[in-house]
Amino acid sequence: MWKLYTDGASRNNPGPSGIGFCLKNGDKTVCEQGFYIGKKTNNQAEYTALLVGIFFAQEFVKPSDTLAIYSDSQLLIRQMNGQYRVKDGQLKKLQEIAYNLLKGYKFTFCHIYRDQNTRADELANRGLDKKVFLPKKVADMLSV
Repeated sequence: MWKLYTDGASRNNPGPSGIGFCLKNGDKTVCEQGFYIGKKTNNQAEYTALLVGIFFAQEFVKPSDTLAIYSDSQLLIRQMNGQYRVKDGQLKKLQEIAYNLLKGYKFTFCHIYRDQNTRADELANRGLDKKVFLPKKVADMLSV
């Protein structure tokens, strides 16, 4: 089973932010990255981590596979599962992009605790600290 762990890091909220994701097939890490995304809120960072993780996962995960998506952001998971309404216009746009990226895929959203998401957190902070910028094709996808 494919597992995607995502996390956003924002300092001073809003402030300099980073995102991280770790894609696993079973227990094997297939792809992981951390990036700097500029000045964002913590929730924008969480959504951006989700989008970028899904974008990269599409290179490996087939639509016939199931992708389990994990985040320690309860707000993100509950909004993506339809349990909470998205009130913020910016987050609504990001949510729509996520649903579009997931069209045709089998997926689940699962909340996990921070101590179960340490790798994605490390990658988000590394991307932020080292100012690792998103590849152009990913940045373009986010600016739609």
